[in-house]
Amino acid sequence: MELIDITKELFSTPAYPGDPTASLHFVQRIENGDACNLSVLNAGNHNGTHMDAPLHFVENGADISQMDLSRCCGPCVVVQAQGVLDMQQMEQLLQDTEMPERLLLAGEVWLSREAAVAAAMAGVRLIGTQQASIAPADDPAGAHCALLSAEVAVLENLALDRVQPGTYFLTAFPLKNRGAEAAMVRAVLINGSW
Repeated sequence: MELIDITKELFSTPAYPGDPTASLHFVQRIENGDACNLSVLNAGNHNGTHMDAPLHFVENGADISQMDLSRCCGPCVVVQAQGVLDMQQMEQLLQDTEMPERLLLAGEVWLSREAAVAAAMAGVRLIGTQQASIAPADDPAGAHCALLSAEVAVLENLALDRVQPGTYFLTAFPLKNRGAEAAMVRAVLINGSW
């Protein structure tokens, strides 16, 4: 069994334009005579590898603490794709991968609203991407609204550069931050028998 960490390192991952930058500040240091090292993390909920909850784009949607954790753990398929996927491309991709419940997109790829609708209608429960956003810059709400209103978990900023396309077991549990529209995730693929 091989564990593949697909989480981007928090402090070296660029923040989405307009989002705060993550930083760490030590308030106690052993080297300064303190009993322990103690730090404060300052970050946005969308820094690094993270999961969006419906509340991110759906008025009165579920927050991240209400996420159905069964969506975040189970067999998944990693596929290589490029560009902004339309509905036909998504339908073909799902057909080629036998309609997985969890789909991770490697490459410079984003979803159009129509592609997101096709994924949700096909029964995808979680969809992830290497990009800071699942949606293209010219339509940031389209794919998010289509996925999150269907309660599809959206996993963004994954480290998939060195992951071969194929089937894996995914664990990607978000922090239990009540009232938040997103939370950081430690995402891991398991390759082999699980």
